[in-house]
Amino acid sequence: RKLYLRAVPLIDGLQKPFRAAPGLKMEAQTLLLFVLALYSSFLVQGEESLQLRVVTIATEETDGYRRFMHSADHFSLDVKVVGMGEEWKGGDIARNPGGGHKINMLRPVLEEWKDQKNLIVMFVDSYDVIFAEGAGTILEKFLEFKSRLVFSAEGFCWPDESLASKYPRVGLGKRFLCSGGFIGYASEIWQAVSDHTVRDTDDDQLYYTRLYLNEAKRTELGMRLDHRAHIFQNLNGAQEEVELVVKGNASYAHNTIYGTKASVYHGNGPSKVYLNHLGNYIPDVWSEEKGCVSCAEGLVKLPAVRSEWPRVTLAVMVEQPTPFLLEVLEHITRLDYPKKRMSLWVHNAAPYHETLVSGWVELVRSKYAEVTYTSSLDSVGEPEAHHLVMQSCIQSKCDYLFVVHSVVMFDHAHTLQRLVELDRTVVAPLLRRPQRMYSNFWGDIASNGFYARSADYAQLANRNRLGIWNVPYISGAILFQGAWLQSHSQHLPSYASNMWDPDMAFSAWMREEGHFMYMSNLHEYGHLINPDSYETTHLHNDMYQIFDNKQDWERKYLHENYTKVLDPSYKMEEPCTDVYWFPIISEVFAKELVEEMENFGKWSEGKNEDNRLDGGYENVPTRDIHMNQIGLEPQWLEVIKSYVVPVQIKAYPGYYSRAQSYMNFVVKYHPMGQSFLRPHHDSSTFTINVALSRPGIDYEGGGCRFLRYNCSVVQTRLGWSFIHPGRLTHYHEGLPVTKGTRYIMVSFIDP
Repeated sequence: RKLYLRAVPLIDGLQKPFRAAPGLKMEAQTLLLFVLALYSSFLVQGEESLQLRVVTIATEETDGYRRFMHSADHFSLDVKVVGMGEEWKGGDIARNPGGGHKINMLRPVLEEWKDQKNLIVMFVDSYDVIFAEGAGTILEKFLEFKSRLVFSAEGFCWPDESLASKYPRVGLGKRFLCSGGFIGYASEIWQAVSDHTVRDTDDDQLYYTRLYLNEAKRTELGMRLDHRAHIFQNLNGAQEEVELVVKGNASYAHNTIYGTKASVYHGNGPSKVYLNHLGNYIPDVWSEEKGCVSCAEGLVKLPAVRSEWPRVTLAVMVEQPTPFLLEVLEHITRLDYPKKRMSLWVHNAAPYHETLVSGWVELVRSKYAEVTYTSSLDSVGEPEAHHLVMQSCIQSKCDYLFVVHSVVMFDHAHTLQRLVELDRTVVAPLLRRPQRMYSNFWGDIASNGFYARSADYAQLANRNRLGIWNVPYISGAILFQGAWLQSHSQHLPSYASNMWDPDMAFSAWMREEGHFMYMSNLHEYGHLINPDSYETTHLHNDMYQIFDNKQDWERKYLHENYTKVLDPSYKMEEPCTDVYWFPIISEVFAKELVEEMENFGKWSEGKNEDNRLDGGYENVPTRDIHMNQIGLEPQWLEVIKSYVVPVQIKAYPGYYSRAQSYMNFVVKYHPMGQSFLRPHHDSSTFTINVALSRPGIDYEGGGCRFLRYNCSVVQTRLGWSFIHPGRLTHYHEGLPVTKGTRYIMVSFIDP
């Protein structure tokens, strides 16, 4: 098939004269075409004997190098690596001109190959290159150039812009030479690299540019540029042209301007983040039908004996006042990993949490192999704390360092062991704010260094695509391999920056140093707490977090049996006619609400005159504090909307509440104060009455009597509410409290 395809253009071109000579018999035309095809096949057979060898320069095994070799191995490419373990002398080519050392290292190898007539040599960089096609396709594309030497092309004239005007004009395509990739016959490549002397610190791209701009040299070497990315796709300045297609059983990238699919993708210059994005899918890394092909590679199995599991330094970073911190710490303690194989290292920079954090440290101290605590009184900043804990891990020869910030709530105890099993140098579990797209990873970076959304961000964040993803930013919870930290002990990751917050500074350092950061969404791990609007001015500040952290609010403050009420099969108790009981708030909420009210302390006097009301008069007064006095009314109205109204619809079908309430208050009954409430109607369509105290324990007596039905509710349940119609039908009274203190939470809904 390949021979035929190569012969067709030649045959088609030679057919034209015969079409113009209709007198020539068809048999003669056919015979002549057969002879031409046979001749073409002999030419092609010569081409078929060509051999492709890839040569690259790499002085150390970086993440990029390992990815490069993985892609080469995928296509069984023959790769010669030059310079491994040697000192790099070509300068900082990521930021400045340089790289002449590459040419000098290539010369001895290419001199050995220069006389191999059928040898095609491809040079590519390694740290920022991915192969997308194999040798057969690469050779076919090279032969289509009908040239002896083909260099990749880009849209920038680097490193000497003054040479731009000397380049030949091109119609469609990139005009300027890029030295990150070239392919040609061994003899021509040898001629190119040995043309003239170059110092190690000279610029390799400028070296090849001067050859290309010398017309005589260009002709002698048969030099061309791959203007339209048939073989080499340089991504710098071309990211908007290159589209990733994820469809069926294969993912691929193609240039939407030129209609080409390159064999090699090169993340030159600042395009490495986009190359990493492509590398998450190609070659054959992730596809719709196969999913994550590479996820099963390199996994480690933990020993059957838990006392032999890797040793982990667990660093807990409390850098700011954080909602639900006690629950965060409790969930960290519940991680299913042998505590005696863990050293606990805690940094608290929030004075507000000092009592809580120091108390938790003492509570768990005996469980861990070793415990270190840096308190808010020690004045250790976050960047320094990260550096200290990395040094601690290195000194103790830990196998892993697991850094967890206080905004991380682990919902699954297996998180740590599953991250260890992934065997990645630096990896984070996917963590999101519930019901939000905000997560602990970024899919892309904007030109100003801040967040940018990648095309696949939503699929990754929503776990529609499962895998282990190379991303440009991670935070919250990060697992470092101890061996990786040991190998970088003289140049550890830095969290310090004059421009960025510590988390951004860390990720920027990792990117600049060429280290990969992985995010795994293979499993559910946990979620992020939102601390942005957390106020510390109340006694119990978590109660106020229903808007920003609803999932955690519900777990702490919603009654554990509330959702059962909404089950169609659940029959609500009806202690009196049209009066229904249902669980709504937890015992914790009841306790903290009472404490919040007592801490505020400004109970009304139970008189008719009440300047808190618009009219200044209360017909049936109680000794109470309104929710708006402690700043909790918006949150309580959300409770009514989210949790009371669904119960009302079930209890009184056909009525749909507006969830409006202007009277939300906690009443305090006591024998020495107000012990009862006279008969009255409520100014509401319906009322809820939530028990905040325990009958027979916190108080005696009390309850509510509905006079029309001669029915009383006295054995109330902590955290339960009864709901009843307000005006007209349910005339009621508060029965006397004879001992102790009874607290209730009352809302007049839809007045």
